[in-house]
Amino acid sequence: MNKIIETVPNFSEGRNEEVINKIADCFRNVENVKLLDVKPDKDHNRTVVTAVGEPEPLKKCVYNAVEIAVKNIDLTKHKGEHPRMGAVDVIPFIPVRNASMSECIEMAKEVAKTLSEKHGLPIFLYEAAASKPDRQNLATIRKGEFEGWHDKIKDPNWKPDFGPDKLHPTAGATVIGAREYLIAFNINLDTNDIKIADKIARAVRGSSGGLMFVKAMGVELSGRGIVQVSMNLVNYKKTPIFRVFDMVKNEAAHYGINVIGSELIGLTPMEALIQCADYYLRIENFEMKQVIESNL
Repeated sequence: MNKIIETVPNFSEGRNEEVINKIADCFRNVENVKLLDVKPDKDHNRTVVTAVGEPEPLKKCVYNAVEIAVKNIDLTKHKGEHPRMGAVDVIPFIPVRNASMSECIEMAKEVAKTLSEKHGLPIFLYEAAASKPDRQNLATIRKGEFEGWHDKIKDPNWKPDFGPDKLHPTAGATVIGAREYLIAFNINLDTNDIKIADKIARAVRGSSGGLMFVKAMGVELSGRGIVQVSMNLVNYKKTPIFRVFDMVKNEAAHYGINVIGSELIGLTPMEALIQCADYYLRIENFEMKQVIESNL
């Protein structure tokens, strides 16, 4: 592959293995496309797919996956811990190699136009592809979720960028855009008190005065009897993983709570993990060129 773009579509289904496999199969065994990861979560009731490829075949994979999702995911029956407004909740495009952000923006617009026309989906553009500043933030667009969007979409200020001015009856609406790398990072706590997770999330997220480039919310993992602080790190170079981890750990200690583990959803740049190793090991005069893989 010469020109490589990454896509990380999020589907509002994390429990039905048959549907998840059908969606993932759209990215398998396709020339000039590579499926990197499929991450279903039963508590969130959501699956995150990560794939890279040349623009044209990658778009076709997305079209096929969306068709399966629209046919098989019914948000009127969907329950999960993660906020959602669509069966296909969000589709970002990220430049990886020999591709620019402007190309990803155009790709996002083309995919949005095609999907809106084919499936009658209202589609909103976000991040670098946003049509106006107040639509850059995914959380702002998604606020109200599927249930609240039936009224929200009637507001002229929330006219979709593509598609009808009403929700798809079962598939809702979809957000599509272009962005840089994002790290989905969750920290699990040894308590089932969601109020504590909410307070820690409020302390750590940038919009509440916490760490810049961090989005966070408390999530209940009922299947495990614990809660977590679920986060998106939108610029790991300026707000690294280790700084986020330490802040959550310190905030938890104020409530007599311990961190019992963390998880990465999907893939992450190697540099982000090397940052953590360098920080905690206190390696003197460390440089990335000391990592074998960076020299290959």
